[in-house]
Amino acid sequence: MSWLSRSVLAFAAAFAVAQSASAQVAKLRIDKAADLPRFEYRIDGKVEDLLADPAKFAAFAAAVRRDAQSVLDRYEIADKATERQLLATLMQLDWLEGRHDDAMARLARIRALEEKPADKLTSGMVLRSVDGARRTAGGTSGDAYRAEVGRRLRGELDAMPYAVVENNVKGAKTSAEITSEALVLGQVRDVIQPIVDKSGTLSSDFAPGIVAAKYRLAVLLPLKGVLVDAYAGYLAANRVEKADIWAARDATLPADRGYAPVAVAVWDSGVDSALFRDRLVRDASGAPALIAFDKYSDPATGELYPVPAELRDKLPRMKSRLKGFSDLQANVDSAEATEVKQYLSNLKPGEYKAAIEELSAAGNYIHGTHVAGIAAAGNPYARLAVARIEFGHTLQPDPCPSLELTRKDARNTQAYVDFFRRHRVRVVNMSFGGSVGDVEGQLEQCGIGANADERRKIAREWFDIGKDAFVKAMASAPEVLFVAAAGNENADSSFAESIPADIVLPNLITVGAVDKAGDEAPFTSYGKTVVVHANGYLVDSVIPGGERLAESGTSMSAPQVTNLAAKILAVNPALTPPQVIEIIRETAEKTADGRRVLIHPRKAIAAAQAKQG
Repeated sequence: MSWLSRSVLAFAAAFAVAQSASAQVAKLRIDKAADLPRFEYRIDGKVEDLLADPAKFAAFAAAVRRDAQSVLDRYEIADKATERQLLATLMQLDWLEGRHDDAMARLARIRALEEKPADKLTSGMVLRSVDGARRTAGGTSGDAYRAEVGRRLRGELDAMPYAVVENNVKGAKTSAEITSEALVLGQVRDVIQPIVDKSGTLSSDFAPGIVAAKYRLAVLLPLKGVLVDAYAGYLAANRVEKADIWAARDATLPADRGYAPVAVAVWDSGVDSALFRDRLVRDASGAPALIAFDKYSDPATGELYPVPAELRDKLPRMKSRLKGFSDLQANVDSAEATEVKQYLSNLKPGEYKAAIEELSAAGNYIHGTHVAGIAAAGNPYARLAVARIEFGHTLQPDPCPSLELTRKDARNTQAYVDFFRRHRVRVVNMSFGGSVGDVEGQLEQCGIGANADERRKIAREWFDIGKDAFVKAMASAPEVLFVAAAGNENADSSFAESIPADIVLPNLITVGAVDKAGDEAPFTSYGKTVVVHANGYLVDSVIPGGERLAESGTSMSAPQVTNLAAKILAVNPALTPPQVIEIIRETAEKTADGRRVLIHPRKAIAAAQAKQG
């Protein structure tokens, strides 16, 4: 489907004031993101002018503030991530308007709403340092101010337990290293401006992006070097390698046991089957089993994502930059990391679109093969089938969503599942996702719908067609186990109605991500359907052409469970999908904080063997 994608205060006082002002008004509860109110803002001309003109920005900011505050005042929001996002926009506006104490009070509320231990520690650390430096230096400019920000930030970091915050700090360092004016304004020019050009308005889904851009340009970008130095110094002082819990839990199946071959489908962007020559499902002609549809939902050929013609010669460079990103995330000082930092930090105006789309195309190209490598690792009995779906790589939707395309997608969903059944596939990996909000956002980008209310109605109709098709198709194959990635939004996937992660079926399991030590990944989504967790942080696997790359995401944790399910079925092929899920869940281990349920492959496979008749 065209909108699917592959799947980083003085609280008591503030609460008391808000409570006294609205104690007589019962808040309405919102359990789904689609039920949040939508607002629209008239914008004339260039969005960049809005950022540059204080009077224009003040009028826009006042409207955004009014509406965001009204949602917080009137509604009880089931998802804390959404509440944090609304508060973050208000906090940024407070700071930009010189309401520093208000900003810090909101920051405390945001921190109180954080759910992950690392996020609760690191949330707001930069702005707290900035505010302290402002008070000490008497302003927010000059060498003394910048030095004080660095000193305070390093002090905050030094007080934090490295084992808990390591991944967050590495992510913050990466973000600071690559940020630039061109990246900030590129999002405004190439994503937001085209929406305004079509309709003259911008919805409350995209408007916070303007506030965030103004905040980054005014507050964060001038501190780039200071932030990088503080993060780098902290990481250098704490070079402690985390323990790898997965090595002791892993179970490689020996090739000489005569276990049953298990067909595993990788429903993704494509697989370089040449890398798995002896472990493929083959069709009647002996060719690797393949089903594919292009971005227009028409039948396609070719097992790999079709790199656009203008990018084919750049493929080696694209792979190198993906490695550079991986190295940055791991805090590895490599030539590739240095190149990608310099490249993005020194983008010229007008280069943003091409840069981001090239990197997105590269990610699509390698994604399915990387997933397949994880799914097949340590299992000589796995046989891979390729179900290729074409993810978009452009900043503007191409093609735009339509009812015709939605209906074709729905038919194709069943065609994929029929393909799995014909080839006796036992496990299907789905490292992708999309939500009703994604459809609504694409409608706005494409100028479809007269206003936000009409887009909401259209999005719901088309999304439900797609979701119903997924549910019906998977339910039609009860003998097939489907494995879904939770998503990388650090939010409740059920609140967002992200599919397939939010779907409940007896032959579907949804997976969240942790790192090699079992600590919750900063990006992983969560929710009532996310029942187990697996390693999804800097997971090494193969990419097209045979190179290896470490990638992060629930896209990498889902195939760990696919891998485990295929091993369970190899040793005990009589098991049904619900029985496999039960074994995986019963042998998994819940962490002390109750937030993670870590799979245990060795125990699960032993349990499967014990159930043999």
